[in-house]
Amino acid sequence: MSKVMLGIDTSNYRTSLCLAQEDGRIVAEAKRLLKVKEGKRGLQQSEAVFQHVMNLPELSEQMKWSEYEIEAICVSEKPRPVDNSYMPVFKVGEGLAKSLATYLRVPLHLTTHQEGHIAAGEFTAKERPEQDRFLAVHLSGGTSELLLCERHAAGYAIEKIGGTIDLHAGQLVDRIGVALGLAFPAGPYLEQLAKESTGEFRVSSAVDGLTFSFSGPEASLLRAIERGETSRADIARATEQCIANTLEKTLRHAVEQGYPRDILIVGGVAANQYVRERLIKRLEHPAVKARLYFCDPVYSGDNAYGVAMLGWMKQKTNIKE
Repeated sequence: MSKVMLGIDTSNYRTSLCLAQEDGRIVAEAKRLLKVKEGKRGLQQSEAVFQHVMNLPELSEQMKWSEYEIEAICVSEKPRPVDNSYMPVFKVGEGLAKSLATYLRVPLHLTTHQEGHIAAGEFTAKERPEQDRFLAVHLSGGTSELLLCERHAAGYAIEKIGGTIDLHAGQLVDRIGVALGLAFPAGPYLEQLAKESTGEFRVSSAVDGLTFSFSGPEASLLRAIERGETSRADIARATEQCIANTLEKTLRHAVEQGYPRDILIVGGVAANQYVRERLIKRLEHPAVKARLYFCDPVYSGDNAYGVAMLGWMKQKTNIKE
């Protein structure tokens, strides 16, 4: 019977379970987006916690438990690997993981949601950063950070060196998307709408060294929606363009300051094809010489695969959290 790692992630967007073998092959997974009422831009923690509690038993029924031997369990216990990082939703997954580990008498490994995204990026990208020291950009509804990462046997050492001072990239997408009448989370719908754009409407980006802001662009985009003089598609494309331009400027500054040119981009917003193509064109240019690595779009959003692979890394180095 093949041995697998059980990964569990209960974020503010999705409930996720994954069984993965040591070589990275996924043998079973089940995930479900949390439901948000039409016109709303997210969930309160209490609502999200309740949905996880209801989702986990149903998703568990989709897993092939009897066909594999669970070597250990790894769960994201908090958003980021820093002190005082806390969000109630992750306690649902952590509670399940601890109970299962006790019942099955297997090791339990704790990690974070952010490290899970980085691992998912590394294990699903066409290539992974060649050097152990690299930059990562984590773009989602709850995080927009520039990270200096160092890969080690049991995971990553992560230092935040930049990022947003207000709104996250995913929040910008969702707020503009909902204002345009799109469903939440708005990412895929906004990307599809933007493909119909034929105009040159743009909003300015706001970058200061390695930090940036999305509140000003949000105000400009919302004013454009209110005026009704710009097409919905052009506003959607301007949103994408603003995010891409913001990242381009920030990453150029990072490279100029001597940070690694290997850059891994992860998180739900990183699935946007326009943003990817624009960054590749602008940053892999001979003048910058950056090397970009992107998570597979299927695993750019919240998932338990990266958590499972971190479990294997910890298990192989005999680290017991």
